[in-house]
Amino acid sequence: MSVLEENPDSPLKKRPPRWSDTWLKKTKPLKHVVFAMQLQSLASKVPKSQTLIPHFANIDRTLLLSDGLLLKILSKLPLSQRNPNSLVCKRWLNLQGRLVRSLKILDWNFLVSGRLITRFPNLAHVDLLNGCLFSPRNSGILLTHRMVSMQMRYGNCSNWELLEENLLPVEVVDGGLQALANGCPNLRRLVVINASELGLLTLAEECLTLQELELHKCNDNVLRGIAACENLQILKLVGNVDGLYCSLVSDVGLTILAQGCKRLVKLELSGCEGSFDGIKAIGQCCLMLEELTICDHRMEDGWLAALSYCENLKTLRLLSCKRIDLDPGPDEYLGFCPSLERLHLQKCQLRSKKSVRALFRVCEAVREVVVLDCWGLDNYMFTFASVCRRVKFLSLEGCSLLTTEGLEATVLLWLDLETLVVVSCKNIKESDISPALATLFCNLKELRWRPDSKSLLSLSLMGTGMGKKGGKFFKRT
Repeated sequence: MSVLEENPDSPLKKRPPRWSDTWLKKTKPLKHVVFAMQLQSLASKVPKSQTLIPHFANIDRTLLLSDGLLLKILSKLPLSQRNPNSLVCKRWLNLQGRLVRSLKILDWNFLVSGRLITRFPNLAHVDLLNGCLFSPRNSGILLTHRMVSMQMRYGNCSNWELLEENLLPVEVVDGGLQALANGCPNLRRLVVINASELGLLTLAEECLTLQELELHKCNDNVLRGIAACENLQILKLVGNVDGLYCSLVSDVGLTILAQGCKRLVKLELSGCEGSFDGIKAIGQCCLMLEELTICDHRMEDGWLAALSYCENLKTLRLLSCKRIDLDPGPDEYLGFCPSLERLHLQKCQLRSKKSVRALFRVCEAVREVVVLDCWGLDNYMFTFASVCRRVKFLSLEGCSLLTTEGLEATVLLWLDLETLVVVSCKNIKESDISPALATLFCNLKELRWRPDSKSLLSLSLMGTGMGKKGGKFFKRT
């Protein structure tokens, strides 16, 4: 008997393991790589007239990648390439749908049929505003508003409430909300119009992470459903829009909202009615409210005094208000917002002395004042802003009645002023700048001075030698 037969455990009898066997045992993902290498080596031995696998070069190599890995690769690509990538194959189309987080619905049947959830299962932001409207495709009339754009029939042009007859029924909208809530439990932002209390209750029960809601054609009854959204932080209510639709939001609805949504951080009331009681309830219940926007309000006189109950309010915006508060009441009942930092006025009527005086008194603690395209702000009205002694930032744009003298009389009282922006204020002249105002300009950290087109032209031509009445080209000999 030989030595090899007597010693069965001898290493010479066993074949040493190959490196490919070791990889295939320990690492599963490398099986695809080794398999591809073996195919390539076998294909090199086959004559050119024969092929091991027909059309091997046309096989999709991405099939070797898992869905998770391919989805991670697609997410790294820029947004401009996502739509072309979805046209490669059905698999890429489905994977690309998982990356979509925000979507605007134009076809309501796409939602209620279930195709929306199948195509985009991970939606977080959904806009249903245009999808809730009947819009004929072959119409030559296009209605464009800052909120919505739709095609209309010729016969609807005589009706001043244009959207009332073109809205989906409330029951249909509620059915779509239920389908959306069942398919998108992680929904965070929603825009909808003509919904009811039941539809919003279903949304509140299923979508516990809903944080932002924009509700058009809102009324007091609908606000009962919104009050069930306990985690809501950003809310926009649109009650009445001139020429489009009419709806009522009163103190009753504002009180229901305040008692239910106590975690609100930002609130916008557009076209809403109400009074002192409704704003007071919001200030007392919504202790986390930091930003309040009031647009085109229909509130009763005296509501301005209720802002003092918003103790943590930091930003107050008034947009497109035809009036502020014609009868704010005596000064001792006004109070002020102690934490207010920013006051923004845009396209508002500032012609009432009582309104402007009461507004600046309530906002006397502000550090930033922005006035954009407001009517009626002359020298006398602007003097009421002198009570705001903590102002560090002032921006005036489109204030055509204000003069250099009126600007100087107020800003010289603001010792903490650091930034001044004056744009398109035609009555503010550079020739009227006094030495005191020029000294203030030198001490500012930032100055943006374009009161009219002439000053902008002079700044652009500075250092070029142009604009000197031809003195450079026509010299006397």
